Amino acid sequence: MTEVHQRNVLIVEDEQGIRDILAELFDTATSRVSTAATLEEAKGFLTRETFNLIVTDIRLGARRDGGLQVMAAGGLLSPDATVIVLTAYPDDDNRHASLRLGATHFLGKPVDLATIASVAKLAGVMTSIEPKSDAAT
Repeated sequence: MTEVHQRNVLIVEDEQGIRDILAELFDTATSRVSTAATLEEAKGFLTRETFNLIVTDIRLGARRDGGLQVMAAGGLLSPDATVIVLTAYPDDDNRHASLRLGATHFLGKPVDLATIASVAKLAGVMTSIEPKSDAAT
């Protein structure tokens, strides 16, 4: 029997409904999920533990660059984390800034949960649904 390692997932999303859906997606026996609605909450989690996967929105409340700041902190405090960026504003400036800060996937909202699941699977993080066979980038 192979040993299953616990995977730490951080979800940073200011919209409660989306945050709840993502938390449910990653709610498995092999994952420990932390959720944050603000940049400050996210930084608190990042200073206390290391994450394998970070899912963040670009805009957090009134902060247009909140997600970018999450990625910058994540790059320092969880440098090996896979970072998935979700945004309703998928412009080139946000895409380039996200990639420079270590995002591995940049997905425009709305995004199919199976797509997120396929990206997570590449990072070794299981989800509660079957992932798509091809991960989006």
